[in-house]
Amino acid sequence: MANRMKDKVVIVTGAGSSGPGWGNGKAAAALYAREGARVLAVDYRRDAALETQEVIRSEGGECVAAVANVADSADVQRMAEACLEHFGRIDVLHNNVGIVEVGGPVETTEEAWQRVIAVNQTSVFLTAKHVVPHMLKQRAGAIVNIASIAAIRWIGFPYIAYSAAKAAMLAMTQNMAVQYASEGIRANCVLPGFMNTPLIREPLKETYGGDVERMIAQRDALTPTGRMGDGWDTAYAALFLASDEARYITGTSLVVDGGLTARCA
Repeated sequence: MANRMKDKVVIVTGAGSSGPGWGNGKAAAALYAREGARVLAVDYRRDAALETQEVIRSEGGECVAAVANVADSADVQRMAEACLEHFGRIDVLHNNVGIVEVGGPVETTEEAWQRVIAVNQTSVFLTAKHVVPHMLKQRAGAIVNIASIAAIRWIGFPYIAYSAAKAAMLAMTQNMAVQYASEGIRANCVLPGFMNTPLIREPLKETYGGDVERMIAQRDALTPTGRMGDGWDTAYAALFLASDEARYITGTSLVVDGGLTARCA
């Protein structure tokens, strides 16, 4: 193990994968642990959180799995309390939870809109509400929010609720960054582009005629580097922003997209 996160305690929400392979949250949790952090791996699904816990422990890392609905304030409060109970402090809050609903304002139901906003946006408000007070006591902390280039660009098909929630995340991050800068707390965003993770397979495949391999090939071709990124690309960007190497960086958005938005500009 390296030591970039030695003695740090990290909460990762959405720390499980939505299917086989390495999602953004699972990769981030594992990478933080490899760099010496103690990790609270939080997911809505117990089996997914436990899987991430097992991966980290099998590598000699320290991890505790926790179950929480991050769109529910009471659950989030229990999550923060569990982290303090197990580890005594919270140094990094990594908000990774995200769900996708394809559709514009006509196709998207009101129920789907509310669900996506609650899970993708309200969760960031709630985790900050219950975690930041502990960071304020420490006068130190880092928040890393995983947004998306969908917050700043049209990327090929409509998902209005997802784009709206991720765009709001950018503004929320900047607000927190400035408000708490003098208190030793930093807040930054990572904006992944096209990523080959388990999350894209079910929600997006119908947009490509139900053919997953066709979807992957087309998304690879659209990326200037010739391939999509993966969960590890997102994780390494988050690791940098969470680490003391980024101590003078706050209120920023780090785009991780293989040049896609640069070409679209």
